[in-house]
Amino acid sequence: MGYLKIKNPGLLTTIQDLGRIGYQQYGIPVAGAMDRYALELSNILVGNNRYEGVLEMTFMGAEIEFNINTKIAITGANMKPTVNGENIEMYKTIYINKGDILKCNGLIKGCRSYLAVSGGFDICKVMESKSTYLRAKIGGLKGRKLKPGDKLKVNKSDYTLGVRKIPKDLIPEYKDEITVRVIMGPEEDRFTKKGINTFLEEVYTITNQSDRMGYRLDGEKIEHLNGADIISGGISFGAIQVPGHGEPIIMMADRQTTGGYTKIANVISYDLPYLAQLKPGDKVRFEKTDISNAQNLIKKRESKILKLIDGFKKEKVKPKGEIRNFKIKFKGKTFNVGVQEIK
Repeated sequence: MGYLKIKNPGLLTTIQDLGRIGYQQYGIPVAGAMDRYALELSNILVGNNRYEGVLEMTFMGAEIEFNINTKIAITGANMKPTVNGENIEMYKTIYINKGDILKCNGLIKGCRSYLAVSGGFDICKVMESKSTYLRAKIGGLKGRKLKPGDKLKVNKSDYTLGVRKIPKDLIPEYKDEITVRVIMGPEEDRFTKKGINTFLEEVYTITNQSDRMGYRLDGEKIEHLNGADIISGGISFGAIQVPGHGEPIIMMADRQTTGGYTKIANVISYDLPYLAQLKPGDKVRFEKTDISNAQNLIKKRESKILKLIDGFKKEKVKPKGEIRNFKIKFKGKTFNVGVQEIK
């Protein structure tokens, strides 16, 4: 079993998958990838289960040495990745040879990148998930962020892949000012008409007091009708709480299981990936929509993804022998070439 070695983990690199679904009733936060869509695309590109554990790199990407011949893919924020000093494409299958060094060299748009490795990481699951939840120190690698010298074992992949690439219409464009659509409620009636208008008209700024648990926003205060406290209830990804001070907080992947502040609205699932790529100083405004529209957006995207996966599966080839990957330079261009003994 091969492995990869962390030479420099960047600012915050953790192992994340879809999270611990079904355990909130026991007080266990879901955690998981902030940008679930980027997580899925990275896994699709290397032939993994869509929700396999990957590396989530925040703000500053990692530098990694590979002790295995494998395939990788990087999605999400463009951190200008290179392999052995040469630029590589985002949203595309990349062949890696033993000894190769991947390095991220900056940040263009967004703030989180996702690195998937074919076969996935050989990490024990905690409550059916490999996701790292830092506050409880569970999941991932010993419940913590990665550090220099860490070695992550990689499961052997059962088959080889051609070079896969995500079409442009499925690649999100990240901006530093966005509009996200919301479903109003469940405590919409706890706010004044003026408060609701403020919420839907104001442009809010992501503050420095924001992390994987939630985004604190700065902007005009939202007026309550009769106080902010309610009987504690469940908190979903994208729920927007408004405490007594009137400044909204968007609950994110590491959110707590319940909360006792009024929730004015919830960001629709389709727009959560864009929200997850915002950083302090970026701006967001809210637009009211309905459940029917929110569901249609997800259905259309899911249909495209399933069609893409079906096309990729037809390209899957069962190997008859060991495949060795080589990089060949010809007329100034670099090519990935796989060589397989067939008899």
